[in-house]
Amino acid sequence: MGELVLRTGRVWAIGRDADDRFDACQSAPLGRGWKKGEENQAVGRSRGGRNTKIHALADAKGRLIAILLSGGEAHDCPLAERLIRRVKSPERLLGDKAYDSAELREALDERGTKPVIPNRCNRKQPFSFNKRLYKLRWRIENAFNRLKDFRRIATRYDKLARNYLASVCLAAALVWWI
Repeated sequence: MGELVLRTGRVWAIGRDADDRFDACQSAPLGRGWKKGEENQAVGRSRGGRNTKIHALADAKGRLIAILLSGGEAHDCPLAERLIRRVKSPERLLGDKAYDSAELREALDERGTKPVIPNRCNRKQPFSFNKRLYKLRWRIENAFNRLKDFRRIATRYDKLARNYLASVCLAAALVWWI
């Protein structure tokens, strides 16, 4: 009675009145602090709760041409490099301040694409950008607004990331033709 049970670096004592359960206490897994499988299903925790972020590239007409999913806490720049590798190199790439990083700018220069990205306020060496072209960024925002018209996309009822991504792609295809 009262023997010690080792479990991920913690020692748990099972008391005399333990029942038939394998674990001494019911709770989430101790290792990662995530629910089981969340990290693979593009669900992340941010200040607003559990959510998913849709990363996309749009053409000059505002139609989505490349889409990726990530958890809500993920930063935009690492996924932006994956997105730009999926399409042929455009002449210019418009993005907001979240995409202001030296690595992304170097990757765009290697592909022959001119970045139209404003500088963050804490940048030591500011870059120049075309403010007239930056005003056309409303097209990608409108593309996301049209996507969110579909209730299934706006609220993410799907548990699996592949099902949610399929829904997003289907909605993007419908929006493309409308």
